[in-house]
Amino acid sequence: MQRVPYSPERISVAVGLCLVMLAAVPRYMAGGHETRQTLIVIAVVLVASAAIVQWRMLSVDARQRLPGLLKRLAVMMLLGMVGMGVWHALFTDWISWQVFISHGATLGILIHALSLWWLGERQAG
Repeated sequence: MQRVPYSPERISVAVGLCLVMLAAVPRYMAGGHETRQTLIVIAVVLVASAAIVQWRMLSVDARQRLPGLLKRLAVMMLLGMVGMGVWHALFTDWISWQVFISHGATLGILIHALSLWWLGERQAG
């Protein structure tokens, strides 16, 4: 069985990736890394454009599943923030809020992507 190169799950991960990249921007602004900021903005535009193109190719049923996946992404991002808050409270000295949101968003998208993969494996098996 051939897999479709676009799905609502992939679009939700792409949206999450855009959020992670945008969450890193304040970190680079505080550090004075203008070149990295520019590269991140370019990457956000490219990933968002690809997500929009994929969204346009989705069937009506797949488009109806996307809002639920985006809500799931939001919950996973919040879990990522909580997880990184606990981690940094227990194991590190206070870091800047810029680093905190960057780490929290990264953990959130990882949890989201892994949970989608795990559920996909369970449904396939």
